[in-house]
Amino acid sequence: MRKVLVLIVWLCCVGYAAGDYFVKFALERGEDLSPPKACANIADPNLKAPPAPNFPHEDWTLDSFDGLELHAEKFSPATASTNWAILIHGYGRDGTFAYDYADEYLKRGWNVLIPDLRAAGKSSGKFITMGALESRDVCAWAKKIVDANPDAKIVLHGVSMGAATALMTAAQEPSNLVAVVEDCGYTSAYEMFAAQLEKIFGLPEYPVMPCANWVCRFRTGVKISDAAPLDVVDKIKVPVLFIHGDADKLVPFEMCDRLFDACTSPKDKFIVAGAGHADCKSTNPTAYFDKVFKFLEVAQ
Repeated sequence: MRKVLVLIVWLCCVGYAAGDYFVKFALERGEDLSPPKACANIADPNLKAPPAPNFPHEDWTLDSFDGLELHAEKFSPATASTNWAILIHGYGRDGTFAYDYADEYLKRGWNVLIPDLRAAGKSSGKFITMGALESRDVCAWAKKIVDANPDAKIVLHGVSMGAATALMTAAQEPSNLVAVVEDCGYTSAYEMFAAQLEKIFGLPEYPVMPCANWVCRFRTGVKISDAAPLDVVDKIKVPVLFIHGDADKLVPFEMCDRLFDACTSPKDKFIVAGAGHADCKSTNPTAYFDKVFKFLEVAQ
């Protein structure tokens, strides 16, 4: 019996160590406020943020439900408008990487809010939660917009983790939301990481992912598996545009189809041939924004 107990304790310790390694590697912000170390394996570390839009802007701040100080930039178009876009950046990035999307919205007369998600940019926080808690933060940003402008019509536009966050935010039915644009979002963070674990991190799915799931719960209050747009997309009531590149090697193309099929609100799909992960806009900017704004014109 004693040997069995020792073996169980040993397995638990090994499991915790494996899960803790993954959580720190993939989700923990660096002491120097750098992205998690795994970002170098997933996103191009040499990619620079585009120039800031040449429109009036101001800094906004917000205290999250769990005591983090969150930061966002608010840009104003040349003419006053009730149209608002919340642009949600992806994994390992910050709001500055949405500047080129913002520029297009601003030129078309939209107000733009670009949050730094928790544990990114100027926002505080130690761990990324792949959309599980970020979606609650975006709901708070939407409320702040409505408090300042009760007639606001809000669109969520997110890329990658930002797209997953947008879907989970929309499922919580924030006030004045009129549409969602999701670009290359995953069905669940757990499924996405599990599919890429050996390829990107050199680790087996078992026992790493089950252990990481519970270590994440211990460290952040939510599990990796809680970041699961597929579980809530059927709760969205506003129109959703699903965008994906058919050459996406990080978030499998079939995830787009599964999200689309599960969505019960008005919806449309835009597939960009030859586009890799988060490359749909850069592959064909004209076609991309034509599709987005035609969709939003109908959705509103």
